[in-house]
Amino acid sequence: MKFVSFLGKDGPGVGVVRGADVFPVPHGYGVSADGAPVGLLELIQRGTPTSVPSTTPMPLSEVRLLAPIPRPARNVICVGQNYYDHSLEFEASGYNATPSGGVPERPIIFTKASSSVIASGECIPLHDHLTHELDYEAELGVIIGRGGRNISREDALGHVWGYTIINDVTARDLQRDHRQWFLGKSLDGTCPMGPYAVTADEVDVTGLLVETRVNGELRQSAKTADLIFDVPTLIATLSAGMTLVPGDVIATGTPAGVGIGFDPPRFLSSNDTVEVSITGLGTLTNTVGGPQDIAQESPHEP
Repeated sequence: MKFVSFLGKDGPGVGVVRGADVFPVPHGYGVSADGAPVGLLELIQRGTPTSVPSTTPMPLSEVRLLAPIPRPARNVICVGQNYYDHSLEFEASGYNATPSGGVPERPIIFTKASSSVIASGECIPLHDHLTHELDYEAELGVIIGRGGRNISREDALGHVWGYTIINDVTARDLQRDHRQWFLGKSLDGTCPMGPYAVTADEVDVTGLLVETRVNGELRQSAKTADLIFDVPTLIATLSAGMTLVPGDVIATGTPAGVGIGFDPPRFLSSNDTVEVSITGLGTLTNTVGGPQDIAQESPHEP
């Protein structure tokens, strides 16, 4: 099923998308013990509905979509240099302060602050008082449904709740100058996510097409079959000694074609529109804000 978090006339909610409509999760399922609305994160933790809710649908065009998990409980876990061609273009760019010598032998792991998450349709702040080298990175996002530690590669996909799209927007100069990547990856508004979260039973994770267009121009295009470390390997690696929990989000890496891969580099500018598409997961669309634009606070998870 295709889930969304949304803001409607009656407030925030979670629903299942069918065609041009969204079916809100029933009131009895979507409230906590104290009567507060429950978001997708808590539904994942509880166990989501297995059928389309029998509620009155609303036109999808009449609600404002939020990020599927607007405020993850923990940092978004990210993987660097996980496509062969991108790993080589990154090494050649001069922006890698800790060169790995080309294709990494083990997954490169870092995180993005959960406060960096925004929805499809929201503005990516230009942050031009901090960076002049803002870049895009299309990535498949994996949402953990069943937690665990020391998960085997063979069992890993059984721990996946579903998938979403992530744009791992990066301040390249901060990434390079601070050597450790966290600051360059975690500026507010630099983790667009969505528009949907699609359950694992509807996704063949081995053959998805990942593409990015900037102002309509195709920049990135690759299939998840090209990942150096596939999803089961990533889950096994991460969970070896660290407990994964329901609702954890893993960004699996970006293909070649990012801004630093061009000569000269092609960084994002004010009013650029970035569209990231993945087979079956929709299109994540965001426009870059103007100079010193400050992102408005996104609604928290309902």
